[in-house]
Amino acid sequence: MSFETILNDPGTQLAEAKWSFATRRVDHTDAVSMMTDFENTGHGDLILGRVMTIGKHAGIQLASGRRSELFTGDLVVLPCAARYAPDQFEGIAEIDPNGADMLAGGGCLGKVRARNERVKPPTRVLPIGRLTNRAGTAVNLADYALPAPTEASRIPVIAVFGTAMNSGKTLATARLGYGLRQTGLKVATIKATGTGSFGDFNEYEDTGVHYIADFTDAGLATTYMVPLPRIKNGIERLLADAERHECDVVVMEVADGLFQRESAALLADEEFRQRIGAMVFACGDAVAAAGGVHELRRLGYEPDALTGMLSCSPMAVAEAQAATGIRVMTKGELSDPGEAMAILRRATRSHAEACTATS
Repeated sequence: MSFETILNDPGTQLAEAKWSFATRRVDHTDAVSMMTDFENTGHGDLILGRVMTIGKHAGIQLASGRRSELFTGDLVVLPCAARYAPDQFEGIAEIDPNGADMLAGGGCLGKVRARNERVKPPTRVLPIGRLTNRAGTAVNLADYALPAPTEASRIPVIAVFGTAMNSGKTLATARLGYGLRQTGLKVATIKATGTGSFGDFNEYEDTGVHYIADFTDAGLATTYMVPLPRIKNGIERLLADAERHECDVVVMEVADGLFQRESAALLADEEFRQRIGAMVFACGDAVAAAGGVHELRRLGYEPDALTGMLSCSPMAVAEAQAATGIRVMTKGELSDPGEAMAILRRATRSHAEACTATS
């Protein structure tokens, strides 16, 4: 099929395309045409493209929640966005009409700026068009975001931070959510920042908690290089929606490490600090725990528990506890209703004090 035919018949192409997980809130019928001014592509704009070569990402996470293998020639729909992943790529939200980079399997198309030498080059996608609606404007994930709250949420929040990618944050979030659910509470588990992916989402869902969401529900494909006010607005949308679903507590994962741009900005933000009732800190080893806790204390935070990869080793646990004075909790302990409630009681007490201070 020729390029001209594709542009003149977008409906057929979009029906055949593999829509990425980050687009799961999008109403496909809103996309009625396309435009090719890729230089004006913004964060969250949806791009129809054709796979040119298979690289790092040999599959795509579909909006339906399953993984599909990718083949050369496949049509895909991905949002344009930046990505920060030290173990894979750093990429910016820029679309080259001669070929763009698939930065993440859950849906992120842009331009690689740096690559971990241990991973393959990115899968390449030939952009066909930016999807547009009946008004002729770009179809963007922000169009499908949860509504902005009319007032500040009051739900207690337990934050889960970590020293880096793959330190155990998602597992800690899921297990703590599970432990709280076992008490009979309505629990929300949300991911506040990162790159759209069904891996974390599905791991939360497996625990049977009452409510699950992430930043893509707030209209963001990723949060890298997104201004802090927009990220905070997205978090408030998620918290407000958890309240609308009558949840009693939120366990909120913040992606990447303490020095990652957006994570560092959130931690340094006084409003965010006041909003967090308790914190669980995931670490890979005792040295990471000591350094991370030192940084958190410098910023005015005191983690309620350490966890993560280091909790698998009794020796690492002993070292971390000796260095920080903070208890290390295993995934089994986080899943225990009594242990989980102890963390929640601290979060509720801190939240009540913060509300009193600001009232």
